[in-house]
Amino acid sequence: MTSYDTNNIFAKILRGEIPCHKIHEDEHNFAFMDIMPRGDGHCLVIPKAPVRNILDADDAVLSALYPAIARVSRAAKAAFNADGLTIQQFNETAGGQVVFHMHVHVIPRFDGVALRPHTGEMAKPEMLAAHAEKIRAALQA
Repeated sequence: MTSYDTNNIFAKILRGEIPCHKIHEDEHNFAFMDIMPRGDGHCLVIPKAPVRNILDADDAVLSALYPAIARVSRAAKAAFNADGLTIQQFNETAGGQVVFHMHVHVIPRFDGVALRPHTGEMAKPEMLAAHAEKIRAALQA
């Protein structure tokens, strides 16, 4: 198995070296807006532990991560009055993983609205900030 790269972008976000639009943080996990959203409210939930993906995450990491995913998912759905959610987690290059720190995509979904294509284009920071605020408010409700 490939070793964990401590210089991946999510590790840098966790260390505060790269800014993000934070939604939630607890002892074990961190959630923030995806800068290339495929839908309004698209966010990521990551463990703070240095794991590449589900293939090297131990049970303790996963046990702490999934309640955080559920909490952020419920808040994102409520914040955007979404009809549903898409939850995605990719593993290794062949599985579609691009950033090699385990992360779970939470994307609010709306009936009849397709996901936007992944173009590599970054969203406007003010939009991400507004979306993060909506989700944070829903977490407090």
